[in-house]
Amino acid sequence: MADISFQPGREMAAFYRWGTALALITIFYNIVEGLVSVSFGLQDETIALFGFGLDSFVEVISGIGIWHMIKRMKGSENSGHDGFERRALRITGSSFYLLTAGLTATAVLAIMKGHRPETTFWGILVSVFSISFMWLLIHYKVKIGRRFNSRALLADAACSKACMYLSLVLLFSSVGFEATGISWFDSLGAAGIAVFSFREGREAFQKAKGGQCGCAGGCSPKG
Repeated sequence: MADISFQPGREMAAFYRWGTALALITIFYNIVEGLVSVSFGLQDETIALFGFGLDSFVEVISGIGIWHMIKRMKGSENSGHDGFERRALRITGSSFYLLTAGLTATAVLAIMKGHRPETTFWGILVSVFSISFMWLLIHYKVKIGRRFNSRALLADAACSKACMYLSLVLLFSSVGFEATGISWFDSLGAAGIAVFSFREGREAFQKAKGGQCGCAGGCSPKG
């Protein structure tokens, strides 16, 4: 049964409006964040910021899955994954694994060659803004999720929390380089993003196979 099936019709309509709005905000924000991060990452030759941007694009796929799930829930009490969501989860998982491999290899080569970014100033600005925005997004996802007893939305809030941790990794590596000039801070940030990408990829594949609520997906039929 759907996790909000017991709510009156008016409450359900309100949930769908809030859930759809939060999902679309997440999608569009990640698109903009990805474009900005990849652009400045290439310009300043900082692999941490570039990898952060690629991760944002993968998060868009996850957000589309959540948006699709909410749309489908309007006409169905079944909260299990449908074919579209499973494909989205597999694509998300594969993309995260490819990103993990690429960032790991790039970070290792950068350390070996002593690669130095021109600056990580934009990494600091992007990460600070991302942390602030994600904190606000998490607040409302948790608030709405608890109000309507929606485990799917609460799980998506946990996904946004993982994105905020990614932003903290980017902030640490960017500030570290700007403060010390030590080149491997940028590579360390890329490696940290690779670790988070691997974990998100693994969870996406687990969600595609079914199970409890989690990041990058909805809930099992039992939820």
